[in-house]
Amino acid sequence: MTDGRVAVVVGGAGGIGSAVAHKLMRLGVRVVIADLDSAAARQGASTGADMAAMRVDVTDESSVSEFFAEFDSRYSRLDMLVNCAGVSPRIMGRRPSVDETPLDVWQRTLAINLTGTFLTCRAAVPRMRKNKGGRIVNIASMAGRTIGEATSSYYAASKSGVLGFSRVLAAEVGRYGITVNCVAPSRVDTAMARTLTNTAAVDQQYVEKTPMGRIGRPEDVAAAVGYFLSEDASFVTGAILDVTGGYFMP
Repeated sequence: MTDGRVAVVVGGAGGIGSAVAHKLMRLGVRVVIADLDSAAARQGASTGADMAAMRVDVTDESSVSEFFAEFDSRYSRLDMLVNCAGVSPRIMGRRPSVDETPLDVWQRTLAINLTGTFLTCRAAVPRMRKNKGGRIVNIASMAGRTIGEATSSYYAASKSGVLGFSRVLAAEVGRYGITVNCVAPSRVDTAMARTLTNTAAVDQQYVEKTPMGRIGRPEDVAAAVGYFLSEDASFVTGAILDVTGGYFMP
């Protein structure tokens, strides 16, 4: 049974986004899984009675506008926005150095990871302001904080941008009862991570440098997101919660 709150989880069809969507569902929140992969979003939404699937391309301003127009036709309020959509392209099976990085890879990464976050937040804020409050959580990365085992320039730039953008947004919208926070995980066991690298070797490198002795799970990140979305975090905004098992300690 839902408690009336409505959340949009962008990139909610798989990995961290799916874990977040299901955590919110268990907490009684109505969840909209927003994803470019319509089939995967529908599959994810089919696992819960109070979950719905809608398609959005976060790199396309018109698509984001159309998504929220359709959202408004279905729901009377927006309480939570979680931005989980992300990409970390590789070239020739590895992350290239700066001098090897094609412009299109740089642009695509920033378009999804950073511009997409901007576009969805920009659309969400007026709706939350009308609702006299809301919660925004943006998934950043340890790559925006320090150098990891397989950090690329374009991925680090995009995630550093998410951190900086979120701080400014938090300062702007706090007066409306809206909080904006970031979760910054290290390596997490997701399908994307497994397809992007020599999984076993890179996992082992992270494990060896992580005091907790393992890489992250999507549920670890979802738990951190859940805190920022809860009433326990009603006076927390502009914050970064590092979910790294101790790999990164600021």
